Amino acid sequence: MKKGLFLSGEEKAAANYYSVFNPHTEGLIGEAADGTPSEMSEAIEKADEAYKKMKTLTSNEKAGILSRAATILRDRKEEAARIISQEACKPVTAARTEVQRTVQTLQFSGEETKRMNGEYLQLDAAEGGEGRDAYTLHESIGVVGAITPFNFPLNLVTHKVGPAIAAGNTIVVKPAEQTPFSSLLLAEILSEAGLHPGAIAIVPGDGKTLGEVMLKDERIKKISFTGSPEVGKLLKAEAGLKKMTLELGSNSPMYVDQSCRGEVSEVAEKSVKGAFAYNGQVCLSTQRIYVHEEIFDDFIQECSEKTARLQFGDPLEESTEVSSLINKKSQQRLYEWIKEAKAEGAEVLAGGEKVGNGLEPTILSNVSSTSSISCKEAFGPVVIINKVKSSEEALEQMNNSRFGLNAGVFTNDLKQAVDMAHRIEAGQVLINDVPTLRFDHMPYGGVKDSGYGREGVKYAIEEMTELKMISIKYR
Repeated sequence: MKKGLFLSGEEKAAANYYSVFNPHTEGLIGEAADGTPSEMSEAIEKADEAYKKMKTLTSNEKAGILSRAATILRDRKEEAARIISQEACKPVTAARTEVQRTVQTLQFSGEETKRMNGEYLQLDAAEGGEGRDAYTLHESIGVVGAITPFNFPLNLVTHKVGPAIAAGNTIVVKPAEQTPFSSLLLAEILSEAGLHPGAIAIVPGDGKTLGEVMLKDERIKKISFTGSPEVGKLLKAEAGLKKMTLELGSNSPMYVDQSCRGEVSEVAEKSVKGAFAYNGQVCLSTQRIYVHEEIFDDFIQECSEKTARLQFGDPLEESTEVSSLINKKSQQRLYEWIKEAKAEGAEVLAGGEKVGNGLEPTILSNVSSTSSISCKEAFGPVVIINKVKSSEEALEQMNNSRFGLNAGVFTNDLKQAVDMAHRIEAGQVLINDVPTLRFDHMPYGGVKDSGYGREGVKYAIEEMTELKMISIKYR
């Protein structure tokens, strides 16, 4: 396939193109537009013009567009899943799940556009405020610039596009270089659903080059970025007064308490899924597990046995559970980090070797907190399982990180669960669930180096609007 830019409601030829290859087979998937600064500027101009129309749409009209888009995507589920599977190297079963989640994200966005309510203010609570009514409302801001990652090339794009449309904004998307085709499909579907031409633009290409255009263009009122902490910090430093949402890295921790003695197999099953879903290339991937010493041996045995049964293969095969990593650079980085951990005394309980263009699902134990595989974001199929003597020791280790996105706690001690939930330094704490869990309407975002601002449809809409107060003096 050969896909150009998406501008003014249709695909348009680009000045340049680049090749996109399947990470597993290394075969050519197709060619995508390699956007230039002038093409990005044109996309922003079209979006700015379209905003004049978008901001006048009623809540009912916006909800209708998003609802129709959800229906169209559901009807094209297999097509979308195949695109995701090929360009992101995601097992096709997981790709179908992503499509279904995207349908929900569009539905949530349509529903929330009807709930953008403000509040009534009692101005007479202040001296001199008598005889006035006041209320607040959320107003659209204009053009949103979105820079999106490869790992959820449809749903994470929709987490920016859906709320932008619901708020009455327009949006320009710079998708990850490896995964441009999913976002182009989304734009096509939204156009078919009746979105105003120009309200969404897709400009694939080099992130640094096109991101700089977004940063410098005053017509871009907000930037929503999902990616590395290093790039996120650079964007925030240069963004000036633009609104920002930054969804950055993580090395999500989890604790398993001795009170879960009778549920070790069940918790291990969830842990393996949380660690190795989509080859661990998930922002919320369960990376560090701390297990009470009383159940440690049973837990690692269960995890090792379940990990050994995972099927590696072509992502388009129905039986495949793990596949190749997004590129060989990621494969080599993780392999070096595993070797480093072993040299520092870590034990390999499962995996640890390269396979094809990927890595065997790997379990490490007795890993130092200063080892790269522990203190950095793995973003691959590697999990650490370390023994602890108490929940206090676990808490200390869980918080010993530059990141703070999601965390999980498995315990049957209610007092302990609530206490740890309050003390864990993370944006979301999940009790008796792995930190990899996410529902598309919940608030999502981190503390420390994990990010700035919140996504999740309702919360993303709030960050894509401006709060206005109106006062009426009636006496």
